[in-house]
Amino acid sequence: MEHIMEEIIDRLKKVRRGAMFIIEAPSGTGKSAVVKEILRRDPNIKFSVSVTTRQPREGEVDGVDYYFITDKQYDEFLAQDAFYEYVDSQYGSRYGTLRSEVDSFINVGEDVLFDMDWAGARQMKEKAKDDVVTIYLLPPSIKELRRRLENRGTDSKEIIDKRMNMILDKITHWDEFDYVIVNVNLEETIIKVQKIISGERMKRVRQTGLKKFVNELIKEAEANE
Repeated sequence: MEHIMEEIIDRLKKVRRGAMFIIEAPSGTGKSAVVKEILRRDPNIKFSVSVTTRQPREGEVDGVDYYFITDKQYDEFLAQDAFYEYVDSQYGSRYGTLRSEVDSFINVGEDVLFDMDWAGARQMKEKAKDDVVTIYLLPPSIKELRRRLENRGTDSKEIIDKRMNMILDKITHWDEFDYVIVNVNLEETIIKVQKIISGERMKRVRQTGLKKFVNELIKEAEANE
């Protein structure tokens, strides 16, 4: 009996359509820590690797940190409408998320996690629609946000001031997201994100094999009448 149940559960997993989970937050809110922990704790979710035209930095690995491509390749992808989202940075480099890269996971029931800003999330929603689930993390206060940035010890006062000046633009887009979490405690926030992921996986629209499974149940029930 236990073996049969395992087969049923495995079959249902294989016919589930994956989802795209996007997490956005102002710098210093804890987004990177949340993303890192979700990936560590959940083997069934992959991290989205973007393409970029900039040169690799020391220690970066092609295919792990980014897919490093030429401007010519980028233009070809644009002409083919191959991106779910793309952006030109203020420093001249270009970035994008390839449809083929994401779909290779989604179509086999695996989820993809994105660390992406509100503009990218908006593009993803427009193109991938119900496949996309967006989560916004808010700081408990602006004062606490600045304290976290200062405690990092990695940025100068000028950089911190610049990040703080960008907060208003980011926070005003909070209502474009499906879920909003105030990150008071990191562990509690991680657990909330895990619950969101679990709940979204159970939605009927993602369980593409349910109709066939239910039809089999109906046939079995009718045969036992």
